[in-house]
Amino acid sequence: MKKVFKRYGFALFAFLITVLITLFNREIGMKIFIIAEDSLKQMLGVLPPVMLLLGLMDVWVPRETMMKYMGDDSGFVGIAFAILIGSLAAGPMYAAFPFTLVLLRKGVKFSNVIVFMNAWCVTKIPTLIFELTALGYEFTMVRLLMNLPGIILMGYLVERFLPRDERDKLYMDAEKMQQQ
Repeated sequence: MKKVFKRYGFALFAFLITVLITLFNREIGMKIFIIAEDSLKQMLGVLPPVMLLLGLMDVWVPRETMMKYMGDDSGFVGIAFAILIGSLAAGPMYAAFPFTLVLLRKGVKFSNVIVFMNAWCVTKIPTLIFELTALGYEFTMVRLLMNLPGIILMGYLVERFLPRDERDKLYMDAEKMQQQ
């Protein structure tokens, strides 16, 4: 019971707060529940395909291959793969977190994990296509060319300033989650 509360305590607390709000102001409370329902439906539409792809990647791509192309000695190739994978992604940012977990389990260099997450947010192909049609080629290319160095720099800065023991803990936690 304690483990369940630790894992879902925040969600239960938010639910109870929403119930209290509903008791005091039914209109606001119902709006909260409607927004939560819409978010849940969206998440349920995105996560199953992402989880399927993750499962396939986890089984089909050996750890050694990921370490060769995106590990500590991967250099520019690792950065390029991180940007490519992040750019090909679809869905909101929360869908990137399970993928990030798999990258950590596969031994991907931490800066490449951060580059992947930033690329997911900034360089997704569907977003670029929308920008091209709505804002034009020049704007899209300028934004992209300005963002790419920032994405890479962010990866290296986070890796540089996050203490080694905290990075190691993230990798160990990723391994533990696979065993559960």
